[in-house]
Amino acid sequence: MSIRFTSTARRGMVAMAVAAGLALGVAGCGSGGDDNKKPDTPASASKSGGSDPSAQEGQSDAPLAEVKGSNGLILDITSATRDSGGFVTVNGSLRNDADKSVVIPAALSGNETEVIRNGPSLGGATLVDSKGKKRYYVLRDTDGRPLTTTGFTTIKSGDELAVFMQFPAPPTTTTEVSFELPTFAVATIKISG
Repeated sequence: MSIRFTSTARRGMVAMAVAAGLALGVAGCGSGGDDNKKPDTPASASKSGGSDPSAQEGQSDAPLAEVKGSNGLILDITSATRDSGGFVTVNGSLRNDADKSVVIPAALSGNETEVIRNGPSLGGATLVDSKGKKRYYVLRDTDGRPLTTTGFTTIKSGDELAVFMQFPAPPTTTTEVSFELPTFAVATIKISG
């Protein structure tokens, strides 16, 4: 009897953790800021680290958008897929076209204390639905960790890093959004699925 209760309680805790994470992500969707604000200037970060991005399934060869950032960094967005769980996963690759190693700007993590506390990430990325007048921030788990590629601080010249970001999904009628990442140009991307 106690094994059955423990298993049921564990499932309930997992469901509650997932619901809390989604609630945090949706709560941050209001546009509370100036959508026309220019990106922040880059700041320095610490030495080299690694990351563990998700699998990049279903990508085509031609990117949805190529977004130029500071110091020779370029983000190729290869897919933006709506998932049945109520979120959008944006996949891509971050590459260094400069002739020297580039320190990843700290601004890419955004300015939320809870996200910054968890180390370097792409937690500052947002999707903007201009028709619905909503801004969607990168989702966080119950410990405040952003659901995005984390742990990278430098990229060597010519190197490329696979990256991903997960956001709450806009309404199904919204198929086109603006992708914004501090220090990078804004890009319009289409959501599939």
